[in-house]
Amino acid sequence: MQVILLKDIEKLGDRFEVVTVKPGFGRNYLIPQGLAQIANKSNMARLEEMKSKEAKEEAQLIGEYRALIEKLESDVLQIGAKAGTSGKIFGSVTNVQLAAAIKEKWDLDIERKRIEVPEDVKDLGSFVADVQIYKHMVAKVRFEVIAD
Repeated sequence: MQVILLKDIEKLGDRFEVVTVKPGFGRNYLIPQGLAQIANKSNMARLEEMKSKEAKEEAQLIGEYRALIEKLESDVLQIGAKAGTSGKIFGSVTNVQLAAAIKEKWDLDIERKRIEVPEDVKDLGSFVADVQIYKHMVAKVRFEVIAD
């Protein structure tokens, strides 16, 4: 049975993709949950319309996200941490603290799993983290760990 996915489904496919599934899975789970439609002629025609509309919206979103990335990369976050006299901090700075600092400074809700801190941040100083903004768009956010 071929279906058109209406949402991204892990290990099955992306939104608006036509995939082949077992008939029971399609009829009993995907279609009733609103995750897919049967891939017939009328739905395929509607799929093309939805794809073109989505492409226009995505082009606009990409422009907005590029501006957001420039904003994030142009500034430096400051994260306070308790530190000893040698410059080592107690604990480490994680993606959770970075997400909270981004929320506080720019009022952006970014999931912590979209923030990648390249190394263990256990010292005072400047570092760079990768923040996934949209699909493959990544901002290099600079942050400083300062003593409280």
